[in-house]
Amino acid sequence: MSKSIFEIVDHLPTGGLTVMSLKSLDFVIPGQWTNPVGFENTIKLVTGETDDSLIQQIGDRAVHLYNDKSQGYQKAMWLYETVDSASSALGTAALAGKMAQDVSFLSFLGNLTPKPETSQSIDLCIKLVVELVAFCQINGIPGDSIGDFIGALGDYSGESLMRMAALVCFDGLIPLGPDFALKGLNTLKGMTASDLGGNPIFKSVSNLIPGGSEGGQLSFITQSFESASGWMNSFVSDRGLTPESVVNHLASFVEISKDKLEYLGAFLDVSTNYYYHTGAQTLARRLTERAFAEI
Repeated sequence: MSKSIFEIVDHLPTGGLTVMSLKSLDFVIPGQWTNPVGFENTIKLVTGETDDSLIQQIGDRAVHLYNDKSQGYQKAMWLYETVDSASSALGTAALAGKMAQDVSFLSFLGNLTPKPETSQSIDLCIKLVVELVAFCQINGIPGDSIGDFIGALGDYSGESLMRMAALVCFDGLIPLGPDFALKGLNTLKGMTASDLGGNPIFKSVSNLIPGGSEGGQLSFITQSFESASGWMNSFVSDRGLTPESVVNHLASFVEISKDKLEYLGAFLDVSTNYYYHTGAQTLARRLTERAFAEI
């Protein structure tokens, strides 16, 4: 990684389309996400410390841990960044000048086309597996530890829970409808290894996906997504989420056209980078917690 962890966290935006889109999901997980920005601010928030000398020690230790390549923190950050970049690659160049602006959804339509349902399903499944692998990297456990990840989902909070909420809502409910988990699983079960190998998002992160071959990786992705489907379905049903409720809350933060919803999934892919944003925040929190415990 070319940037240090404190540079990444210090330069996270406090506004713009990614932040506004995530704020629209507060109704899903009320009060869980406050968009912590700035590495020093994160240390103070996580530890409650105000002593400048101790804060500096914690920061130095956290940076050391992140820079230690025997740990998995840099790989996790790479996964969060890469899966977001690959997801938004189509159309990004045309929209680069507008990405940071709080602009009307309608102005994007000339540069977007709806994503095929199969492609959207594969993207959803791969993002879920990236979360699993990043979780394993952060926690120093084998990258194929599906059971550990599924068990941990019930304890997700803060930035990590917001990332999963956004995955369910923005990559699941909005583009694929209420049966998004079933659609994702059926898509995987109908794929061949070569189909997976041709997917650009898979290509971007394939070197860290367990399995040993495209066929083995397809099996791992399918098993992982099937294992997480119960959690995702419960997350939706427990909160009474529907595509309409998510869109209505999104519309209160971002100007969108409700008669152009077939474009909304593509719009969110191109204009937001919620995996990178909340992933950096998750890493900053985990590094701070570990550094604080070690000092």
